[in-house]
Amino acid sequence: MARAMVLIWAFSVLLVSTNLVHGLGVNWGTQMAQNLHPSVVVQMLKDNKIGKVKLFDSDNWTVKYFAGSGIEVMLGIPNNQLSMLSDDYGRAKDWVKHNVTKHLKDVNIKYVAVGNEPFLKAYNGSHLKTTFPALQNIQKALNEAGVGDKVKATIPQNADVYDSGTGGPSAGDFRKDIRDLMVQIVRFFNANNAPFLVNIYPFLSLYQNPDFPVEFAFFDGGAKPVQDKNIQYMNMFDANLDTLVWSLKKSWAPNVEVMVGEIGWPTDGNKNANVKMAKKFYDGLLRKLATNKGTPLHPGYIEVYLFSLTDENQKSVAPGNFERHWGIFRYDGQPKFPMDFGGKGNDKMPIGAKNVQYLPAQWCVFNKDIKNMSLVANNIQYACSQSDCTSLNYGSTCNNLDKAGNISYAFNMYFQMQNQDVEACNFQGLAKIVKQNASTSDCLFPIAIMSDGRRLNMVTGVSALAGLLTLLALF
Repeated sequence: MARAMVLIWAFSVLLVSTNLVHGLGVNWGTQMAQNLHPSVVVQMLKDNKIGKVKLFDSDNWTVKYFAGSGIEVMLGIPNNQLSMLSDDYGRAKDWVKHNVTKHLKDVNIKYVAVGNEPFLKAYNGSHLKTTFPALQNIQKALNEAGVGDKVKATIPQNADVYDSGTGGPSAGDFRKDIRDLMVQIVRFFNANNAPFLVNIYPFLSLYQNPDFPVEFAFFDGGAKPVQDKNIQYMNMFDANLDTLVWSLKKSWAPNVEVMVGEIGWPTDGNKNANVKMAKKFYDGLLRKLATNKGTPLHPGYIEVYLFSLTDENQKSVAPGNFERHWGIFRYDGQPKFPMDFGGKGNDKMPIGAKNVQYLPAQWCVFNKDIKNMSLVANNIQYACSQSDCTSLNYGSTCNNLDKAGNISYAFNMYFQMQNQDVEACNFQGLAKIVKQNASTSDCLFPIAIMSDGRRLNMVTGVSALAGLLTLLALF
């Protein structure tokens, strides 16, 4: 019987990995007003033959739906739990017991991601004292539970933990302010046969530096090459990953496996965040991964997790308005553009989420009969601060709406994210509910989906209202 169960599980793994770039995974975040049900997401992954998923927490209710799916799971530990797990080994043991060993019989858990980009410069060192002890405690607990050979603990790091200045990848090394700590961590990885997980975002280089050569972010060979000793780099991905390879060599840990924990391209919220550029990026990335040639200093297979599965309309927009639009699929699990997860160029629309339940087909729009416009600006500001108006900003998909369209979009987003509560479409008498679709050819006015039952707290960023300034100037 046991042998039969192993064969069934192995067959499940085969089913979800056929005709796919080897080792391809995807991130699934849930910072949304209404989330897709985990069973729907599992089916999406299987339908598209995506065999690996990286989560940002370890919610038991979510994890149980991966049982028997054959999908490899990476659990996540949020940064706000690092202190607790670093101070108390007993809590680390309890975490492993309740989140890993509890599921291992039925769920293919492979990694535990301890924190999420905890050494990001923007965090100003908040997690420098807690991350490594938490990592050590979790791996120790995994080992003591007898699963340390199967499940490895790692830390998803932003690529800003290393740098090469202007010297090319060969000048790469870990940041001076954290180098000693990083050396300890990577040697710990080496001793425990755990991977180094790095997030690489060519889009962010383009977003943060107006002088960044656009074509260097892609894989088409159109960029001016970067010469580093006897190696010529044609794209940022290769140059960035090899900078990490050099950093590991200089830390006496050259054999640590390198994995890409996040990589992708957003489709809205910025002039360079659009479907055309996202498709170009993914086509090139998947084509490259399909060859298994790797990079000049890391030849061969590279395990990669795309970011992200779906849009998340409650993510912080502190880094930029594009943060809510990283999904390959929309908020409702429907695909945005054709692509080939096999990297062969056989583009077709990915298979969207099935059996998604929507709220009634109704929209909250501006009542054009209103003559007194003095109340509009404050109500738009309120609606956008409590929902998601990032598609209205410069360079975004809904940037060309007229005045009434801008108001309606803001009101409708609030209405939908409040689960179409009738009281959420009032705005001091400025709004009304209609049955006619308010969408335009370029701008989708979404209809909310039925929530999976778990409402998340609203996540806002320090720049959440910054994008409203242009919009409010209209009134």
